[in-house]
Amino acid sequence: MRGCFGATEMEPTLAERFVTTVRGIVGAAHARSDAASFDVYGRDALGQGHAPGLVVLPASTPEIAAIARLCNEHRVPLVVRGAGTGYTGGAVPTCGGVVVSMERLNRILEIDQANLLAVVEPHVITGDLQRAVERVGLFYPPDPASLETSSLGGNVAECAGGPRAFKYGTTRQYVLALEAVLPTGEVVKTGSKAVKNVVGYDLTRLLVGSEGTLAIITKITLRLIPMPPARATLLALFGDVRAAVRAVTALIDRRVVPAALELIDGDSLLAVNDHLGKTLVPPDTGAALIVEVDGPQAAVDAEISRVASACRDAGATRVSPAANEDERDRLWHLRRVLSPALKATGLLKINHDVVVPRGRIPELFGVIEGLKRDYDLRIAAFGHAGDGNIHVNLMVDHTDLVQHARAEQAVRVLFERVVALEGSISGEHGIGFSKAPYIGIELSPDEIALMRRVKIAFDPNGILNPGKIFPA
Repeated sequence: MRGCFGATEMEPTLAERFVTTVRGIVGAAHARSDAASFDVYGRDALGQGHAPGLVVLPASTPEIAAIARLCNEHRVPLVVRGAGTGYTGGAVPTCGGVVVSMERLNRILEIDQANLLAVVEPHVITGDLQRAVERVGLFYPPDPASLETSSLGGNVAECAGGPRAFKYGTTRQYVLALEAVLPTGEVVKTGSKAVKNVVGYDLTRLLVGSEGTLAIITKITLRLIPMPPARATLLALFGDVRAAVRAVTALIDRRVVPAALELIDGDSLLAVNDHLGKTLVPPDTGAALIVEVDGPQAAVDAEISRVASACRDAGATRVSPAANEDERDRLWHLRRVLSPALKATGLLKINHDVVVPRGRIPELFGVIEGLKRDYDLRIAAFGHAGDGNIHVNLMVDHTDLVQHARAEQAVRVLFERVVALEGSISGEHGIGFSKAPYIGIELSPDEIALMRRVKIAFDPNGILNPGKIFPA
């Protein structure tokens, strides 16, 4: 576990007077110090963490500001938690202190159809917002695989992407304004409801993707777009990953811009079959693509035909268009169940969301094949082939220390080769504490030093989410 950034290491329990003051702010029922809460809020999807000294569930911005001022005054580490779906330890303590859960701030405050925007609190679940705006003919494109469990505040903090990022972009492109509490307790408002705003530094963009290290987001204004009138989805199966990658390249060469373009390798598909107890795809399938296009009906019909043709030309063994919404939902269920299926193997799933320029995806899969061979590892890979963001999952026996050591070596080599391919060591999961030791592979010492200075400007006492992003 990484150390704290600038904050004092916490004693095992917080001072009684401090806890009493916090309970006075949020109410005794919303300040928890039981072992079960410490276990739940001390971990995220990464499965690692450190027990907090107190879990607090505030219900308003003033309550959060009061907690921040108190923590800053007493130099108590403060970590903000959304839904806990992150894979890099970004929302868990590294050295005790207070975890502020945003789960009571869960309202959609406004859907403004005239100005094409929504105002939400941070714990609104992504899928709930999508359904709410679709009921009035609008569309919120960011679509992480965890959309039914991840919160919008967490999406903003990590700049989540998802399958539709190829055509529509990531969360960053849809955040117009934020309300946030600084670690020192001040409440700031960034951006506005206007789509153009160039007054001062762009603090909104700075906070998006800052992993909860600069401020506590309490309100989000999001841009919406009209709902596409039609869409079509297909599943293409291939004998091996190389053929699926050829199909991705062929689609780009033919200037098709799918709404989503997901690649799934054979190891991942086998895990899904085992997990669900039925054969969704033939067991000898080496890879699959899920492709979705949207827009006016005539354009959709033309594009899905070009997609099918490109897949067949690349060697697809089967191309299956979804005939209706139920079939479309089944195809996307295949994609969304991938991570749970790999976890269900009983192996430790070490998930890294690397990204390369989309034209270098063939080289990335060459790197993955080399790692399998050179380090004798099982590696399952899937992800957003449209934007080059591939989730590389090293599947390791929990009890095999030698295999763990090989996996650690392979991770560093993976990151080094991804950066050499002009890519990044994280496309949407962030750095947290799990990737902090590797950040120097991608960023220079001068760049890291500049980021540290930004951190100090927001958080002079280093209390907010310490131990994240920066190497110790």
